[in-house]
Amino acid sequence: MEQIDQALSHFRSLLEEQFRRLETLEKPKKDFATLQTVTVGIAPGDGIGPIIMEQATRVLEHLLQQEIADGRVVLKPITGLTIENRLALGQSVPADTLAQIKSCDVFLKGPTTTPKGGTMESANVTLRRELDLYANVRPVSIPEQGIDWMFYRENTEGEYVLGSKGIDLPGMAVDFKVTTDAGTRRIARAAFDYARRNGKTRVSVVTKANIMKKTDGKFSAICQEIAKEYPEITTDEWYIDIMTANLVNEQIRSSFQVFVLPNLYGDIITDEAAQIQGGIGTAGSANMGDQYAMFEAIHGSAPRMLEEGLGDYANPASILKATAMLLRHIGRIQYAEKLENALQQTGDRAPTGTAEGMTAAQYTDMLMKLL
Repeated sequence: MEQIDQALSHFRSLLEEQFRRLETLEKPKKDFATLQTVTVGIAPGDGIGPIIMEQATRVLEHLLQQEIADGRVVLKPITGLTIENRLALGQSVPADTLAQIKSCDVFLKGPTTTPKGGTMESANVTLRRELDLYANVRPVSIPEQGIDWMFYRENTEGEYVLGSKGIDLPGMAVDFKVTTDAGTRRIARAAFDYARRNGKTRVSVVTKANIMKKTDGKFSAICQEIAKEYPEITTDEWYIDIMTANLVNEQIRSSFQVFVLPNLYGDIITDEAAQIQGGIGTAGSANMGDQYAMFEAIHGSAPRMLEEGLGDYANPASILKATAMLLRHIGRIQYAEKLENALQQTGDRAPTGTAEGMTAAQYTDMLMKLL
């Protein structure tokens, strides 16, 4: 009984924390068109992160050279977001590093390593919570197969926000999941707004509401509520298991356009979608909120590549696609389009992670000739 009482006390504190969070969800949106200077943070991360981030920085400096010279754009190095520093301090994102990031308008982030076991949560989870980056946005495009997908994954709720706050009891472990009305409304509206702005006619809601009846049931119901505000868009619903099958079904997959999903399912299915595109090294990712935005490669830090002496052969395509998304977000559309076109032209020559291929720097040299 004592252990159950302790568990109930822990659960109560989590509920109180989430009710406090609800009070902070409404924020004004930053208008980049009104900013005299846009500050872009650059955080290399771990493993192959510094190698691929060097290439992304080269591209940004090239495309934005005049704006940087005029002071309209500032590239600011972010220090301290390494696994060594985080472990030494016992913080998933050290306080001084978080302060550096908050002094930026957007930032570009290399992959960061999450320790196995223990209680230290992922740096990404911390950053999404601290900056309220509620929309994880991932595009996947394979034009020759008619695939043009955009995924809107809820980023600050679900299992992830409480995943490091579970409890151990005799013979069992319990984790927690949270779905709020306000959190679901804003990710649903973000997905439908994107569809309307870009002439998309279909939004697919993906849950497991037949099993997770309260949390996923709420997500499903609120998405349907928001869908009524967009009568020109067809809304359909799928369970996550069948949707993973749909993405490899060549007869129907090209008919999908925009997806909106809770946190965990979005994490899983976007990696599947990236693999269909050519591998997780080929996909970029945006984490967007009303005041901040973070852009990153979706793959890990790949310590194995460093151990095998292959770090220089890491593929920078994912971080470069994230760089293009960053440029779009801050209103530099013409530069984003240049980079996207160059990536499309050079994609099949990107590094393969083996010494027989080209290095990340050589690939970027080739890419920049097209910019």
